[in-house]
Amino acid sequence: MWDVVAGPFLAAAGLLVVAGVPKVRDPLPLVRALRTAGLPVHRQVVRTFAVGEVLVGLWAVLAPGRYAAGLVAAAYLLFTSFVLRVLARGGVLGSCGCFGKPDTPATRTHATLTGAAGLVALLVAVAPPDRVWRAVDGATLATAGLAVVVAFLAWQVMAVLPATTPAAVRSTTKG
Repeated sequence: MWDVVAGPFLAAAGLLVVAGVPKVRDPLPLVRALRTAGLPVHRQVVRTFAVGEVLVGLWAVLAPGRYAAGLVAAAYLLFTSFVLRVLARGGVLGSCGCFGKPDTPATRTHATLTGAAGLVALLVAVAPPDRVWRAVDGATLATAGLAVVVAFLAWQVMAVLPATTPAAVRSTTKG
Protein backbone atom coordinates (compact mmCIF):
# COMPACT_ATOMS: atom_id res chain seq x y z
CA MET A 1 0.00 0.00 0.00
CA TRP A 2 2.81 2.41 0.91
CA ASP A 3 4.22 2.29 -2.62
CA VAL A 4 0.89 3.57 -3.97
CA VAL A 5 0.11 6.30 -1.42
CA ALA A 6 3.57 7.47 -0.31
CA GLY A 7 3.66 10.56 -2.55
CA PRO A 8 0.18 11.84 -1.67
CA PHE A 9 0.67 11.00 2.02
CA LEU A 10 3.98 12.84 2.25
CA ALA A 11 2.39 15.78 0.39
CA ALA A 12 -0.47 15.89 2.89
CA ALA A 13 1.93 15.70 5.84
CA GLY A 14 4.15 18.39 4.33
CA LEU A 15 1.15 20.66 3.80
CA LEU A 16 0.37 20.39 7.50
CA VAL A 17 3.75 21.95 8.18
CA VAL A 18 3.44 24.59 5.47
CA ALA A 19 -0.09 25.53 6.57
CA GLY A 20 0.65 25.35 10.29
CA VAL A 21 3.62 27.71 10.43
CA PRO A 22 1.66 30.85 9.39
CA LYS A 23 -0.98 30.03 12.02
CA VAL A 24 1.70 29.72 14.71
CA ARG A 25 3.04 33.15 13.77
CA ASP A 26 -0.37 34.79 13.41
CA PRO A 27 -3.37 32.81 14.66
CA LEU A 28 -5.86 35.68 14.22
CA PRO A 29 -7.05 34.78 10.68
CA LEU A 30 -8.02 31.30 11.86
CA VAL A 31 -9.55 32.69 15.06
CA ARG A 32 -11.74 34.99 12.91
CA ALA A 33 -12.60 32.14 10.52
CA LEU A 34 -13.60 29.83 13.36
CA ARG A 35 -15.70 32.55 14.98
CA THR A 36 -17.39 33.30 11.64
CA ALA A 37 -18.26 29.60 11.43
CA GLY A 38 -19.84 29.79 14.89
CA LEU A 39 -16.94 28.22 16.78
CA PRO A 40 -15.68 30.67 19.42
CA VAL A 41 -12.05 30.01 20.24
CA HIS A 42 -9.18 31.87 21.85
CA ARG A 43 -5.99 32.83 20.02
CA GLN A 44 -3.80 30.63 22.26
CA VAL A 45 -5.94 27.56 21.53
CA VAL A 46 -5.46 28.14 17.80
CA ARG A 47 -1.71 28.70 18.20
CA THR A 48 -1.39 25.50 20.25
CA PHE A 49 -3.35 23.56 17.64
CA ALA A 50 -1.10 25.03 14.91
CA VAL A 51 2.04 23.94 16.78
CA GLY A 52 0.52 20.45 17.01
CA GLU A 53 -0.26 20.55 13.29
CA VAL A 54 3.37 21.38 12.47
CA LEU A 55 4.72 18.68 14.81
CA VAL A 56 2.37 16.01 13.43
CA GLY A 57 3.32 16.96 9.86
CA LEU A 58 7.04 16.75 10.64
CA TRP A 59 6.61 13.44 12.46
CA ALA A 60 4.65 11.99 9.54
CA VAL A 61 7.26 13.08 6.98
CA LEU A 62 10.28 11.93 9.00
CA ALA A 63 8.85 8.71 10.47
CA PRO A 64 5.63 7.74 8.72
CA GLY A 65 3.81 5.05 10.65
CA ARG A 66 0.47 4.03 12.09
CA TYR A 67 0.19 6.70 14.81
CA ALA A 68 1.56 9.61 12.78
CA ALA A 69 -0.73 8.70 9.89
CA GLY A 70 -3.69 8.40 12.24
CA LEU A 71 -3.05 11.93 13.50
CA VAL A 72 -2.66 13.24 9.94
CA ALA A 73 -5.98 11.58 9.05
CA ALA A 74 -7.66 13.10 12.11
CA ALA A 75 -6.33 16.57 11.24
CA TYR A 76 -7.56 16.39 7.65
CA LEU A 77 -10.94 15.00 8.61
CA LEU A 78 -11.27 17.89 11.08
CA PHE A 79 -10.30 20.36 8.34
CA THR A 80 -12.81 18.78 5.97
CA SER A 81 -15.55 19.06 8.58
CA PHE A 82 -14.70 22.72 9.10
CA VAL A 83 -14.75 23.51 5.36
CA LEU A 84 -18.08 21.68 4.97
CA ARG A 85 -19.48 23.63 7.94
CA VAL A 86 -18.41 26.92 6.34
CA LEU A 87 -19.94 25.90 3.02
CA ALA A 88 -23.19 24.87 4.73
CA ARG A 89 -23.36 28.27 6.44
CA GLY A 90 -23.13 30.08 3.12
CA GLY A 91 -19.45 29.74 2.31
CA VAL A 92 -18.39 33.20 3.49
CA LEU A 93 -14.86 32.97 4.82
CA GLY A 94 -12.08 35.41 4.04
CA SER A 95 -9.11 33.31 5.06
CA CYS A 96 -8.26 30.71 7.66
CA GLY A 97 -4.62 31.75 7.62
CA CYS A 98 -3.45 28.37 6.39
CA PHE A 99 -1.49 29.75 3.48
CA GLY A 100 -0.55 33.17 4.75
CA LYS A 101 -2.39 36.44 4.20
CA PRO A 102 -4.26 36.03 0.89
CA ASP A 103 -7.97 35.33 1.01
CA THR A 104 -8.58 31.63 0.57
CA PRO A 105 -12.33 31.11 0.70
CA ALA A 106 -13.73 27.67 1.39
CA THR A 107 -14.67 25.74 -1.74
CA ARG A 108 -16.05 22.31 -2.53
CA THR A 109 -12.71 21.51 -4.15
CA HIS A 110 -10.95 22.43 -0.89
CA ALA A 111 -13.25 20.04 0.99
CA THR A 112 -12.61 17.31 -1.59
CA LEU A 113 -8.83 17.69 -1.35
CA THR A 114 -8.74 17.72 2.44
CA GLY A 115 -11.09 14.73 2.50
CA ALA A 116 -8.85 12.87 0.05
CA ALA A 117 -5.78 13.70 2.17
CA GLY A 118 -7.58 12.32 5.22
CA LEU A 119 -8.48 9.15 3.33
CA VAL A 120 -4.90 8.63 2.13
CA ALA A 121 -3.61 9.11 5.69
CA LEU A 122 -6.22 6.66 6.96
CA LEU A 123 -4.99 4.07 4.44
CA VAL A 124 -1.44 4.55 5.71
CA ALA A 125 -2.64 4.23 9.32
CA VAL A 126 -4.38 0.94 8.49
CA ALA A 127 -1.45 -0.43 6.47
CA PRO A 128 1.66 1.43 7.67
CA PRO A 129 4.93 1.11 5.81
CA ASP A 130 7.76 -1.08 6.97
CA ARG A 131 11.02 0.76 7.42
CA VAL A 132 10.57 3.74 5.12
CA TRP A 133 13.78 5.71 4.83
CA ARG A 134 16.30 2.90 4.35
CA ALA A 135 18.44 4.66 1.77
CA VAL A 136 18.38 7.68 -0.46
CA ASP A 137 18.03 6.02 -3.83
CA GLY A 138 16.22 6.82 -7.06
CA ALA A 139 12.86 5.57 -5.79
CA THR A 140 13.13 7.70 -2.64
CA LEU A 141 14.00 10.79 -4.65
CA ALA A 142 11.16 10.11 -7.10
CA THR A 143 8.69 9.71 -4.22
CA ALA A 144 9.91 12.93 -2.60
CA GLY A 145 9.63 14.72 -5.95
CA LEU A 146 6.10 13.42 -6.45
CA ALA A 147 5.17 14.59 -2.94
CA VAL A 148 6.46 18.09 -3.68
CA VAL A 149 4.52 18.28 -6.96
CA VAL A 150 1.30 16.97 -5.37
CA ALA A 151 1.63 19.41 -2.44
CA PHE A 152 2.29 22.33 -4.79
CA LEU A 153 -0.72 21.48 -6.95
CA ALA A 154 -2.96 21.04 -3.90
CA TRP A 155 -1.81 24.43 -2.58
CA GLN A 156 -2.54 26.00 -5.96
CA VAL A 157 -6.05 24.54 -5.99
CA MET A 158 -6.85 25.47 -2.38
CA ALA A 159 -5.11 28.85 -2.03
CA VAL A 160 -4.50 30.36 -5.45
CA LEU A 161 -7.34 29.18 -7.68
CA PRO A 162 -10.16 30.49 -5.44
CA ALA A 163 -8.57 33.96 -5.58
CA THR A 164 -8.88 33.98 -9.39
CA THR A 165 -12.66 33.61 -9.50
CA PRO A 166 -14.56 36.62 -10.91
CA ALA A 167 -16.01 37.43 -7.47
CA ALA A 168 -12.57 37.38 -5.84
CA VAL A 169 -11.05 39.50 -8.58
CA ARG A 170 -13.89 42.06 -8.26
CA SER A 171 -13.46 42.22 -4.48
CA THR A 172 -9.76 43.05 -4.76
CA THR A 173 -10.26 45.77 -7.39
CA LYS A 174 -12.94 47.61 -5.36
CA GLY A 175 -10.81 48.58 -2.42
